[in-house]
Amino acid sequence: MRFVLNVLWLVLSGFWMCLGYLLAGALLCVTIIGIPFGLASFRIANYALWPFGREIVRRPTAGVMSGVGNVLWFVLAGLWLAIGHAISGALLCITVIGIPLGLANFKMIPVSLTPLGREIVDGRALRASWQQ
Repeated sequence: MRFVLNVLWLVLSGFWMCLGYLLAGALLCVTIIGIPFGLASFRIANYALWPFGREIVRRPTAGVMSGVGNVLWFVLAGLWLAIGHAISGALLCITVIGIPLGLANFKMIPVSLTPLGREIVDGRALRASWQQ
């Protein structure tokens, strides 16, 4: 089922959102100061391309600098990417088949606003660690 959802996501929303993250990452990597933000954008672009079966969790070792970086990210790229997820999610929720895809878009809004200090993990590994 995850494979089917990922393929539908790729066609209907994932490819376009991935392009948005790649564009933001390329623009942010123009300056040396923006490289960490660009790398975070590239990491999220990978997640935006194929999200089902993976989860985003807070990194416990993230410090104060990731919070400061998230403020800068919000201003530079996060707000625009979050608006893209909100619009795409609302449009996908119009159809019954698109509801899971729209909800996935809404799930990606927090990470599009504050990506630093988070990491993408396999959903099965995360559930296995919770059960132990």
